[in-house]
Amino acid sequence: MRKLIAGNWKMNGTKADLPQLHALAESHKDATVDVVISGPATLLSRMAETGLAIGGQDCHPSTSGAHTGDISADMIKDTGADYVIVGHSERRTDHTEDDALISSKTVAGWNADLHVILCIGETEAQYRDGETLNVLLAQMDHSIPNAATAANTTIAYEPIWAIGTGLTPTPQEIADVHAALRAYLVDRFGGEGAAMRLLYGGSVKASNAADIFALDNVNGALVGGASLKAADFSPIVTALEQSA
Repeated sequence: MRKLIAGNWKMNGTKADLPQLHALAESHKDATVDVVISGPATLLSRMAETGLAIGGQDCHPSTSGAHTGDISADMIKDTGADYVIVGHSERRTDHTEDDALISSKTVAGWNADLHVILCIGETEAQYRDGETLNVLLAQMDHSIPNAATAANTTIAYEPIWAIGTGLTPTPQEIADVHAALRAYLVDRFGGEGAAMRLLYGGSVKASNAADIFALDNVNGALVGGASLKAADFSPIVTALEQSA
């Protein structure tokens, strides 16, 4: 299994930030892991010119139509991108996206020949109430279509309460969750589930990356704010390479 690290720029970035990607591409031109940056739609075509693998941050489930302001998976693919994120907690929360919609977006991504990074995660209240696994397994039940394979889908676990807060679960908590997610994937998808990559996300930074990547069933990371600057993101990429 080749490990994967994906940076999610969210609603950040203009052409003035492209040198960050050129620097990252130069530093990791011989990377032994897959390095992906999911940027704003306005930059995707220019980001693809850096030589890095590029992804969209969301897609519409339809291929085209009267959906002002939305972007289809085919449009993302047309920029030179190879990945798309779906189901991020900020989409689930800010745009009230449910599992059925996320499932349909996943299929749209596949149909456009995009690799889908499908996000799941629990709120702080759910975490405090001991509901983490119940929430995550329900999200996987209803968000992941039956045609998921290791070649077309990666699962990213991001505890919502850890995103951008500086808080992270303990290493044992991350290991326990990822073990349960792996067991679910194997039970549902067999060998494909055993080969499907599981990413951790939520306040991943250079200071904690090595400890997180040393855990079983953590096959990479989905990184937010720390992916905006090459100087911050590059050490995380290196930590993943050293764990491979």
